[in-house]
Amino acid sequence: MAGKEAATQFDDEQIIEIEIERLRSFKDHPFKVEDDKDMHLLKDSIKKYGVLNPLIVRPVPDGVYEIISGHRRKYAAQQLGYRKVPVIIRVMNDEEAIIKMVDSNLQRERISYSEKAFAYKMKNDAMKRTAGRPRSQIDHNLKGKRTVEIIAEETGESPKQVQRYITLTNLIPELLQQLDDELISFNPAVELAALKEKEQKQLIEAMDYAQSVPSLSQAQRIKKLSKDGKLTLEKMQEILSEIKKGEITRVTFTNEQLHRYFPNNYTPEMMKREIVAILKIWMEQYWDK
Repeated sequence: MAGKEAATQFDDEQIIEIEIERLRSFKDHPFKVEDDKDMHLLKDSIKKYGVLNPLIVRPVPDGVYEIISGHRRKYAAQQLGYRKVPVIIRVMNDEEAIIKMVDSNLQRERISYSEKAFAYKMKNDAMKRTAGRPRSQIDHNLKGKRTVEIIAEETGESPKQVQRYITLTNLIPELLQQLDDELISFNPAVELAALKEKEQKQLIEAMDYAQSVPSLSQAQRIKKLSKDGKLTLEKMQEILSEIKKGEITRVTFTNEQLHRYFPNNYTPEMMKREIVAILKIWMEQYWDK
């Protein structure tokens, strides 16, 4: 795995092997590298065949290289004891690197709401900074188009949807995590992104108090109260405690009751996910009989 440094030609670009210790993660990389099922499959593949697709990197000061594409491959190889990985070195400025990094990672099979939100924002900001500059390695014809329209064309989303994703970056981490965990739906989350940071933190308190998450209509009412300067913790608690349309009865448990059956480090969201998963298994085993 370590061995003599090798160089190969690939599509007119040279592939070389570089020590993993000389590779750096992309600054503010919005895509998570997790040791999940997909990562285990990637490790199995690398065990059998090696790193088939070279990482794309760019040189940065101090003799190191910033990863544009290949954070997961680098992690998997490092976990398997590799000292070197194959890379293609490309010279790019910051904006070109951001656009290439986002485009490469948007091809992943599974992308969370928050990952896509910050990726779209990074690319949108980078494209705005390149407007009016001479043509570069990564060219976008911005003439007569907004940057969100270019992103929409390239991703198959509507410009409005791209903008809605970018709006999500205004959410605090706790609400973003609830969105990624699909505890809060996408449309209500977009509305809630208009709240001030203090109001979003109070919303978390109100959700815990009511043991409920906002529907779209509730999120819109909360947003309007915020815009009018009339939003309080009590108002949010009152709104979230309402019985939603179609919700005749509601079963609630306190955290103390649930912690009897879960590890102490489990959050309410983790307990909820586990309960739903158990109920799904139970339903599949018994309801069909």
